[in-house]
Amino acid sequence: MRQACPTRQLFAVPPPLEHISRPDCPIAQEPRQLSNPLKDAVARWVAHGPDLFLSRGTVEILETELQPLMPAGTLLLVEDMLALARRYQQVSGVHELRFRLEKIDHDSCRRFHVDQVPLRMLCTYAGPGVQWRHASDQLIHKTPTGWLTLLKGRLYPGWGAAQAVLHRSPPLSGLKMPVTRLLLTLDHPDVCGMN
Repeated sequence: MRQACPTRQLFAVPPPLEHISRPDCPIAQEPRQLSNPLKDAVARWVAHGPDLFLSRGTVEILETELQPLMPAGTLLLVEDMLALARRYQQVSGVHELRFRLEKIDHDSCRRFHVDQVPLRMLCTYAGPGVQWRHASDQLIHKTPTGWLTLLKGRLYPGWGAAQAVLHRSPPLSGLKMPVTRLLLTLDHPDVCGMN
């Protein structure tokens, strides 16, 4: 009998974002393809934008803070990120949020872990996406660029270690060509680093 290719499971799609409130759903993802104009805006940010933008506030405050930092041709990216911030507000129930946009060109967070947050949304706009696995399984899933990932952290009400999903940034040092990731992280406003 022929065995299935083990890499077929690397792009497993967990339930949609709205299912994250279910007790049996520690991760939710939404597949999406970045349009060519959005990819161009991402490339411009990677080339000319700040290495790190970190702030806390409402979507309106974040928009005001982002506007003077936008390189030419990146409005589409900023609009997309603010739309994701609004979705995070809806799913998490928070009015304010922590917004972190970072260029990453090194090995960052190489170890699989669970965050000390209630709920975290990740979107990798450039470079390889987040890697994740169930605590009970060693199979590593690789998230495609552009996909949305919503993860329950240790502070989520009713969180349990048995159903935990661990994640990490993909290691970049082993790649043949240098890569710069552009990662958006949306969190509860009171997470570590904002006080």
